[in-house]
Amino acid sequence: MTKVPPSEAMRKRPEELLSSVRIEPSWIVRRATRLKRSSRSDRLAGSASSTPRVPGSQTGAIATKALLLASVLLTACGTLPADVERAPSTSLGPAATSPLAQLAENSIAEPGLTGFRLLPLGPYALGARIELARRAHESIDAQYYLIANDRTGRFFMRTLRDAALRGVRVRLLIDDLYTAGSDEMFTGLAAFPNVEVRLFNPFCCGRESIPGKYIASLGDFTRLNHRMHNKLFVVDGALAVMGGRNIADEYFTRSATNNFVDMDVLAVGAALARLQSIFDMYWNSPQAYPIKTIVHTSADTESQRRAFDVLVDEGDQMTTITPPAVDILGYGPITEDLESGRLGLVWGRAIAFADPPAKVMAASSEEATAMSVQMDIMARVNAAKTDVIVSSPYFIPGERGVRELAELANRNVRIMVLTNSLAATDEPLVHIGYARYRPALLRSGVELYELSPGRSKANERLGLPGQSLGRLHAKAAVMDQTTVYIGSMNLDPRSDSTNTELGLVAECPELAREVARALRVSGQMSAYRVRIASDPAGLEWVVPGDEQGVSFTVEPESGAWLRFKNKLLSPFVPEHLL
Repeated sequence: MTKVPPSEAMRKRPEELLSSVRIEPSWIVRRATRLKRSSRSDRLAGSASSTPRVPGSQTGAIATKALLLASVLLTACGTLPADVERAPSTSLGPAATSPLAQLAENSIAEPGLTGFRLLPLGPYALGARIELARRAHESIDAQYYLIANDRTGRFFMRTLRDAALRGVRVRLLIDDLYTAGSDEMFTGLAAFPNVEVRLFNPFCCGRESIPGKYIASLGDFTRLNHRMHNKLFVVDGALAVMGGRNIADEYFTRSATNNFVDMDVLAVGAALARLQSIFDMYWNSPQAYPIKTIVHTSADTESQRRAFDVLVDEGDQMTTITPPAVDILGYGPITEDLESGRLGLVWGRAIAFADPPAKVMAASSEEATAMSVQMDIMARVNAAKTDVIVSSPYFIPGERGVRELAELANRNVRIMVLTNSLAATDEPLVHIGYARYRPALLRSGVELYELSPGRSKANERLGLPGQSLGRLHAKAAVMDQTTVYIGSMNLDPRSDSTNTELGLVAECPELAREVARALRVSGQMSAYRVRIASDPAGLEWVVPGDEQGVSFTVEPESGAWLRFKNKLLSPFVPEHLL
C-alpha cells in the first residue's frame, strides 16, 4: 500500500487522503467482486511485454490477493480497547524553584494581565519552544495535531527526552492521524522516566500508513474523521507558546521545497491558568488513550529507549537554531530575553478557549458546530466598528459569512482578508469552496489578498530557504486595531464542525498593531490583490501598490491543468466536507 509522504499530506482531509492513494471505504467491496481479475498494473504489464505468463502465476496472484483481502477484512474488525485506565493528572502551577516561573513573575506588569511576544518567523518560534524546554525545571505539557518524524520533529522529541532525564515531568498529547509509521518514535519517548504520551482519538490498527488506519477502521470513519487540531506548549506552568504551527520542517522554514507562513505567540501571566486547564481537559478526557494501550510492542523498555536514542541522536540531525539577528517586528531571539532575566512583552487582557474534546464524538455536524469556538470569533468580528483584518489559509465563509461581512461593509467597516492563492494552497479542493464566494465578497466591499508562492519566495524578510515556496498557514484576526485573535482555527467548515480548535482573544492595542504589521509584511507584501475585472464576468489579480501595472485574468502562477481540474470538480465538491 502506497504511503502518503508527510509533505504532501500535511493538512489533507481524511477523505482526500484516501482518494489520493485510490483507496476509498467502498474499496473492499469493489476489490472482492474483482478478485478473480488481474490488477490494472498486471494487465498493462502483460500487454507491454512479450514474456509469456507462467500458467500457475495467475493462480498464485489470486491466492495472494485473497490473503490480502482476508487480512484487511480481519483488521477492519478491530476496535479500541475498553475500560482503559487513565491515571488522572493535572498541571503543575508555577514553582518558586523554577527560574522560568520567577522570570515570568518578574516580567508581569500588573495582576490580571497577560503578556505577549509575537512569533511570526519560524526560527524564532522553534527557538522559543526549544529554549523553554531546555530551561524547564518542573513540567512540560505539549499538545499537537502533528509532530513529524523529520529533523525538526526529532529535535523537538530529543529536547523533551533530555528534559525528562533532568527530572522534568513531560506530558505529550498527540492527535493520532499523523503518527502513522512513527509509533516507534512515540513509544520510545514514553519509555523514558517522567514521560507519558497519550494519543487523542486513536485508530485501533493498520498503523503503518494513514490509508491503512482508515481501512482497518471503516466502521468507525465518522469518529475518526474528527481530529484534534489544537497546538499548545506550556512550560513550568508559567510560559506558553500557542498558535498555528505544528512540529515539522515546513512550519519553521526548514523545508527545501515548501514552507508555511505562520504565526505563534508566547504568553505569560493571567491566561496561563486557563491554558493549563484546557490541556488538562483534553489530557484527562475519554478520548485520550495512553499510548501503551493502543501500540503494543514486544521490545523491553531499554530496547525502546535505545531505538529512540538512535533515531533522534544519530545521523543528520538538527542540533542548533540560527535565527536572524532581528525578526520582522524588530525583536531579537527569545534567548536574549531569557538570559537577561526579563521578557520584553506587550500587555493586555486575554481569554483562552477551546472546543470540548467530546466534539470529536458528535453524532452530526450540527451537534459539533454547537460546540465550536468559531461562532465566538465570528461574533467578535461582526461587532467590529472600524476595521477587520483576517488571515485564514483555508477560508470558506459560506452564504451566512458573506452576508455578515457585507453587513459590516455596509456599516463602513473596512474588511481585509488574507488567504492562499490557488498556486499557494496545499488544499486545491478547499480553494474550490473559497472561489465560489470571491465575486460576492468583492462586490460587498471585502478586500481580498491571496498569498503568492513566487512573491513570498522573493520576500527576503520571510527568510525562506533556497527555492522554497511559501504557503499561508497563519490563523489570526485583528478587530478595530485593539482586539486580536490567534489560534489554530480556520474560517472553514472543517474547523467549525469537524476538528477541535484552540485560540486566544486579547484586548491589547500593541499586540493588534504587531499582528497587523506581521500580516502586512509576511502576507500582503507577498500577495496579489483580487478585484472585479473591467469585464464584470471575471476577476483580476494585481500586485498591491501597483494596481495600474501588470494584472492577471486567470489564477496567477497556477498551471493550466490545476485550473482545469478544479473547474471540472467544482460542481461536485460538497462544501460541508471541505
